[in-house]
Amino acid sequence: MATLHLLGTGAALADASRTTTMLAAAAGDRCVAVDCGGDLAQRLLAHGLALAHLDALILTHEHPDHVAGFPLLMEKLWLSGRRRPLPVCGPERALAQAQQLFACFDTEGWEGLPEVRWHPVPLREEALVWEDEHWSILGSPVRHSVPTVALRIEDRGDGGVVVYSADTEPCPALVHLARGADILVHEATGEFPGHSSPPAAAEVARAAEVGRLVLVHLPPVVDYEALVEARRRFPATDLGRDGDRLEF
Repeated sequence: MATLHLLGTGAALADASRTTTMLAAAAGDRCVAVDCGGDLAQRLLAHGLALAHLDALILTHEHPDHVAGFPLLMEKLWLSGRRRPLPVCGPERALAQAQQLFACFDTEGWEGLPEVRWHPVPLREEALVWEDEHWSILGSPVRHSVPTVALRIEDRGDGGVVVYSADTEPCPALVHLARGADILVHEATGEFPGHSSPPAAAEVARAAEVGRLVLVHLPPVVDYEALVEARRRFPATDLGRDGDRLEF
């Protein structure tokens, strides 16, 4: 059985208990990570996930709270002794942002720096994002202020499925991508353009007939009245917390 690690569950600004939303899916000793707005390497290590076992990084979009930690991740991978290449997948603009951030630093003396292998993700429904012996990951474009992909992560061993909304308003493409998933991890920043409230996320979960809804990308002050309403619409709704581990 695979495990989804909630490495971070906060929005761009959250309270002291949350860092930016980052995820990792792990099976055995291998994992893939999603987004790196904070110190992704530290969060992986805190969850007992070795940096050498990171098989791929997926960037859902270009905003700072999702990509700004990329240079630090590469520095820590290099210092840890990792030498094998790191595949990085995502929309072209997200990849370009990560490249620009890393280019700000002089790395000529970093002998043995792992190669980054960039994998642009087409902005079409159920595009292939990443596939290996452990995972089959599809992505669909969702409604945010910049090109953004939601992800459907399937464990090829046991068949468990997690879907991550990324930053988005509710949209039909997300409902379709999430259909029948064991867990839907959905942002719940609030009623803002390009984002979703907890009740809106619950409507997506209900329409997609998922097994469980976990809310992330949470603001500094969680709206508990909205959480109650979300649970009225979809009872299997929980707030994600940094450090949570969810089997799927």
